[in-house]
Amino acid sequence: MNIHEYQAKQVLKGYGAPVASGVAITSVEEAADAAKQLPGPLYVVKSQIHAGGRGKGKFKELPADAKGGVRLAFSIDEVVAHAKEMLGNTLVTAQTGEAGKQVNRLYIEDGADIARELYCSLLVDRSVGQVAFVVSTEGGMDIEAVAHDTPEKIHTIAINPEAGVTDADIAKISAALELTGDAAEDAKSLFPALYKAFVEKDMDLLEINPLIVMENGHLRVLDAKVSFDGNSLFRHEDIRALRDETEEDAKEIEASKWDLAYVALDGNIGCMVNGAGLAMATMDIIKLYGKEPANFCDVGGGASKEKVAAAFKIITADPKVEGILVNIFGGIMKCDVIAEGVVAAVKEVGLKVPLVVRLEGTNVELGKKILNESGLAITAADDLDDAAQKIVAAVA
Repeated sequence: MNIHEYQAKQVLKGYGAPVASGVAITSVEEAADAAKQLPGPLYVVKSQIHAGGRGKGKFKELPADAKGGVRLAFSIDEVVAHAKEMLGNTLVTAQTGEAGKQVNRLYIEDGADIARELYCSLLVDRSVGQVAFVVSTEGGMDIEAVAHDTPEKIHTIAINPEAGVTDADIAKISAALELTGDAAEDAKSLFPALYKAFVEKDMDLLEINPLIVMENGHLRVLDAKVSFDGNSLFRHEDIRALRDETEEDAKEIEASKWDLAYVALDGNIGCMVNGAGLAMATMDIIKLYGKEPANFCDVGGGASKEKVAAAFKIITADPKVEGILVNIFGGIMKCDVIAEGVVAAVKEVGLKVPLVVRLEGTNVELGKKILNESGLAITAADDLDDAAQKIVAAVA
């Protein structure tokens, strides 16, 4: 689960991280009052969407030379002017795709005098099975570009979970970031606080870009991106309350209610599969034969008839879907349950696009019998290769 920058900063502030004062707003009428709560005279007006690259983004409704999704303001009137331009308009960034995202929230933040911009993130380093700090002196930039052009400027420091962040770890991180003086002193409390927040709140990613050294020599978290492990949210009622469903695909929201692993994609062939590996293979073979998957949908190993029906309804609700491929290998999941779910869903919502079903494994013959006797226009497939070719041909 992702949250907005202003929410991420509040979470980190609760652990003692240094963040600027700021006020989140959802209407132009709130802009002036929000700015008056801050010291000024420099304000930063930030679009709040679940995507990076906001500063370099462009608004669809504004001229091409208009400013991006993060703007400086030197008066309250300028804050209001920015809010009028940004709220309700669609911001397109490198991470949103061409469709962009509508800006429904702004964060009005106190400005900062920046001496240096650094990069700092925490994630699970699966190569060592530990949480690691990934840091660089090249902050404020696209970290992927830094990794590609100057990989030697990115440093990874893994943290022993039994010891936590030690003085030696802090020294390594500080050296990698070339911190001295007050900044190095701030690091002694900041880096353990970030690690504690990451672990206690079950984060998937904590990214600060940039982490700045201010003109006064101290550190400040200038931007923050945080995502959480969805499987752990039952432990964190406070984090669940931060969810902004307006930033999520409606199909993914519905899927989450049924505990389905669903990700909307840009193709035209809907996929319903059991098992993440098989789902990836199914999407790959669709691409091999020249088409694009419309979604990743893993119904899991122990889905019920109702859950399968819900998955089918979610897939058919996507207007881009021109054909559907159901690919099930029955282990724990029984093929007859899949068949019953598909038949129930089709009878309820109708079948307006080609449907190819490949079943194999537990109760496969019973599953095929249910489909064959359903009276529905379902195309059977013998194996995955056959299934992919049939659905691609059907939508060609």
